[in-house]
Amino acid sequence: MSEPFHYGGQAVIEGVMMRGRRAMAVAVRHPSGEVVVHSEALNRGLYRSPWGARPFIRGVLLLWDTLTLGTRALVYSANVAMEDTTEDVTGDGAEGTKADDAKAQGAAREGRAAPAAGRSPAEQSAAAARDAFGGGMVWGMMAMSLAFGIGLFFVTPLLLTRIVETYLPGHIISVLVEGGIRIALFFGYVWLIGRLPDIRRVFAYHGAEHKAINAYEAGEPLRAERVARYSVAHPRCGTSFLLFVVVLSIFVFGLLGRPSLPLRVVSRIVLVPAIAAVAYEGLRFTARRTQNPVVKVLLAPGLSLQALTTREPDTSQVEVAIAALERVLELDRVAAQAAGGTPVVSLTGVPASPAPG
Repeated sequence: MSEPFHYGGQAVIEGVMMRGRRAMAVAVRHPSGEVVVHSEALNRGLYRSPWGARPFIRGVLLLWDTLTLGTRALVYSANVAMEDTTEDVTGDGAEGTKADDAKAQGAAREGRAAPAAGRSPAEQSAAAARDAFGGGMVWGMMAMSLAFGIGLFFVTPLLLTRIVETYLPGHIISVLVEGGIRIALFFGYVWLIGRLPDIRRVFAYHGAEHKAINAYEAGEPLRAERVARYSVAHPRCGTSFLLFVVVLSIFVFGLLGRPSLPLRVVSRIVLVPAIAAVAYEGLRFTARRTQNPVVKVLLAPGLSLQALTTREPDTSQVEVAIAALERVLELDRVAAQAAGGTPVVSLTGVPASPAPG
């Protein structure tokens, strides 16, 4: 019997992205109040290749694809959520003309198509999808995000430790101090961004994503009032994964000894994918054994940390998460039937819910 598939996703601006076996879907609350959903097929070559299933290698491939899809989903959600559905017009329409001209000029500077007046949410969603999923605009954002993350959480702790290293009694203490700084920066960064009102809304959608997955895995019907009862924490959360990476890095860097500073800086950069791959396998291992007492202890810090990255969502946010999950469940069901397989079911055997109309 094949291993049950674990659905998951991430929060985006005013929405949620979910990924399934064969497709991903991102649902966003349009300013009009309507929920728009865009779906994309996953890279079959990446997931169906022999390399894609090998331990450790699969972690690197999956993480890269997740970063790519996540960035594109974030761009898409921003394009949809920031659509202006109101028209500031005077009696003669002069203000509306100025607003349209400003939008057209802004779109031209960004290399996008100018927004058309009077477009429906579905049309605006399609245009946003072309911007986010049809071009290469995300590569610069991804490069900046990777550089920022590695620089802040891996290189900065090393440089700060270097300042006081002559006062430390040995290599092991130096690595522990560096790891402590890394953990402090990680917690501090998560806490700080969580103070921003816009990020707090994203964290609420993060909670909605977890509720939807928890309810689905428990076999609940995907209805907002039923899904809302579930926890905003989940053992496979990306927050827990990042904590795995941060803690694991202490042990990995401790094995390297104390080479020259340039070599240590390089090691903090080039070893990040390897550490992430091992952390992915660890998270995958624990996700299948959540009832084991030892695993519960290992998962506890990550579940506690999620209190900083999730918020209790309202009903409208839960509805958005459900829309994204239902879409990927339906796409997976259709693909399985077309391939002669069986319909997608939850881990408790409840058939997948249909996609929204």
